Parts: sequence; structure tokens; C-alpha cells
Amino acid sequence: MPRSSTRLTFTVLATGAGVFAMLQSLIAPALPTVQHALHTSQSTATWVMTAYLLSASVFTPILGRVGDLAGRKRTLVAVLVTVLAGCLLAALAPGIGVLIAARVVQGAGGALFPLSFGIIRDEFAPSEVGRSISNLSAVIAAGGGVGMVAAGPIVSALDYRWLFWIPVAVVAVTVLIALRYVPESPHRAEGRVSWLGAVLLSAWLVALLLPLSEAGRWGWGSARVVGLLTAAALLFALWLATEARSGSPLIDLRVMRLPAVWTTNTAALLFGAGMYAIWSFLPGFVQTPAAAGYGFGASVTASGLLMLPMLVAMFLSGVLAGRLEPRVGAKALLTAGAALGALACGFLTLWHDAPWQIAVVAGLFGLGIGLAYASMANLVVGSVPPEQTGAATGMNANIRTIGGSIGAALTGVLVTGRLQPSGLPYASGYTHGWALLALLCLAAAGAALLVPARRTAGIPAPAATASAPEPARVR
Repeated sequence: MPRSSTRLTFTVLATGAGVFAMLQSLIAPALPTVQHALHTSQSTATWVMTAYLLSASVFTPILGRVGDLAGRKRTLVAVLVTVLAGCLLAALAPGIGVLIAARVVQGAGGALFPLSFGIIRDEFAPSEVGRSISNLSAVIAAGGGVGMVAAGPIVSALDYRWLFWIPVAVVAVTVLIALRYVPESPHRAEGRVSWLGAVLLSAWLVALLLPLSEAGRWGWGSARVVGLLTAAALLFALWLATEARSGSPLIDLRVMRLPAVWTTNTAALLFGAGMYAIWSFLPGFVQTPAAAGYGFGASVTASGLLMLPMLVAMFLSGVLAGRLEPRVGAKALLTAGAALGALACGFLTLWHDAPWQIAVVAGLFGLGIGLAYASMANLVVGSVPPEQTGAATGMNANIRTIGGSIGAALTGVLVTGRLQPSGLPYASGYTHGWALLALLCLAAAGAALLVPARRTAGIPAPAATASAPEPARVR
């Protein structure tokens, strides 16, 4: 494949990953509209988000590993077609049950992240890999911001179904270009998919994320929450034991134990908690009527516009990270990104009385997201052998999602734990939540400081794998 065609390859990867990231947040502001249009309850409508989260958490590492084994282009095209089918089904859904099923199908698109990072590592010149991963990470981060900003105008001007019709058109074109121009992977892992490992991974992820997502309605002390969290712990232990004994593990635990990988994943868990909670609760804060003693009574569209500085900042800082990484190192960028997130949440705890303050905080947090997203991907990709890229980056994305669920659940407890007679949260609930998020981001910065400055030796290949990993360096 001619080197000049890497631009087109990058465009395909960025479009697919960006659309998936946009689908994560695009529907959230429109949930009340969906609830009304499909004549369902609020608790049922929230499953439009929950089903997507659970599905993505399951498919991301599994299909990342499938791409390592079967070929990343082949898997990428299959995932894009699956996302296309899910969007088409959602656009045509006659009822809430079909829409939730469509969101489960769309969740397979989570694998676009690890597959895209693997293709970049395979196909781009070594000097281009770090910058391209940073640029792709910027697109992924910005995609979530686009969803928050664009949802209101799309629903107001058209209909909530156009939140899915637009991705249908974009993904259809992307599939055709990918078939023609994206090359197949030269690196293949040997072995097979450990289906027992896949089932156990899926089971403990669902058992963990489901109660975290629903604890606000079920109650933290309810039998369902306690039972599922207990099951998650037991299934996680069983999964670890199974993977450790497997000759062809779904996730090579030795890769997960590499210093640069486990420290980066720890930072991803903590920073993800802060990032997803901000995305979940800041729009609700600004939409709260001023009669509550805080908030601005903003519409969905107006609250999305207040998030616009975050969208612009995280895209620009993600692109900038690719230029800075060769000079200062990914570790420094991850530390700076998490510290900016902590600073933004600290500011928000003290200053949230005017829209301009929210916009400034959003922009500051966006700078942190862009730096952190780009550096996490580069740290993981630069620390693992090529045939483990999909599985390792898939788990990093998953760990960030798990952190997001934990952060959103904890913030939800603080925000909704005590309500005014009107049913709205007290301002103190939000300020305590922002303070917690500041501490989580600060802890993420501390974890980032533990990332080794560089690594020069690969891990030994497992018995069932003939190819030895290439040496990797992380700055």
C-alpha cells in the first residue's frame, strides 16, 4: 500500500471511531424526547443508555482480540457493518424494546477503538504512529463532545430518529472506503479465541456495570445490587484463574502486569470516573431552574452550547499532544491532563454561579481530556507487542468505561441523596460531587506519575505463540 494512502486510511478510522464516540453521548440529551415519543417510562428509557454501555464493555476487548487473531481490516469492516445495522434498526424502531436491542447491536462499535489503534501501528511509519494515535484520540474525545452539542439542534430541527439516520449515511460510506483502501494487518497473533474467557469476561463486566448503572433506582443496599456485585467479584476471580491457565488467553495477563500498562490503566480508571461524571451531570446542572438556588434553566440546546468549549479544547489539545509527545513524553502529558481535570473540578466546586464560569471549566476539562486520551493510547500501544495491541487497548478503553460508571454512580449518590421539596437536588449535592471528581482526577495524576519513564524489553511470548514481541519504548 503506498505510504501516501495512509491519509485515507486515517480518515476511515477517524470517521468510524468518531461516529461511535458520538453515539455514546448523542442520545443522552434526547432521552426525554424518546420516552415521550415511544410512550414508555423514564426507567425503561434509561436502558437506551445502559444497554449500549454494557454491550460496548463486552464487545470492545473481545473483538479487539478477534482482530489480533483474524485480521484487523476484516474485523473492522464487520464491526462497521454491525454499527450500520444497529443505527438503521434504531432509526426504524417502532418501540422501546427494538430501540434497546438496536443499541446493544451498536455497542459492538466499541471495538473500533482498539482495531483502529492496531491498524495505525501496523500501517503507518514508526515516526507517524505516535502523532496519528494522538490525532485519532482527539477525534474520539471530540466525538463525545459533538454528541452533547449536536443532539439538541438535531432533535429540534428534525426528529430524534435523525440521531441515527445521520450515522447510517456516514457509516455506509465509511464501509465502502474501508473495503477498498484499508490494508489487511501484517501482524497476526497465533492461537484462537478463548470463548470461556470471553464468556467469563462478559459475565463479570455485566455483573459489575449493571448494578453501578442502576443502583440509584434499585438502592445500594438492595438484594439485586449486593448480589450482582458479589457475583462480579467471584466471576472476576474465576476469569483471572481461567486466563492464567489458558494456553491462548483472551487477555494475556502478563501484558496487563507490565508496569507501563497497569499504571496507565489505573490512571484511566480514575480519570474516566471524573470525565464521564462531568459529561453526565454538568448538563443537568445548567438545565436546573434558577428557582432551585443554582442552575440557569438552560434548554438542551443551550446546555450543549455551554459544552462547546470542552469540545473545541479536547480536540485541539489531543492534536497538540501528538506534537508534544516526542519532546516531553506521554507520561508527562497524561499527568498534565489528569491535573487539568482536577483543576477544572476544583474551580467548579467554588465557582458555578454564571454561565461563563461553566464554559471556562468545560474548556479547561476539555484540555485535560484531549491530553489524557492521546497519552493513554500511546502509552499502551508503545508498551505491548503488536499482536496484543487490540486486546490491550480494548481493555484500557474498558477500564476507562468502568471508571466512568463508578464515578457517575458515586456522583449520583451525592447529587440525589438529599432532595428539595420540589424534587430537585440541593446545590451542596453538586458541590460535593465536583469535589469528589477533583480528588479522583488528582489521584489519576498520581497514578500517571508512577508510569515508568521508558521500557526497553518486551515480555516473553506465551507457549502457544511463536512470535516474540518487539521491544517497545515509552517516554
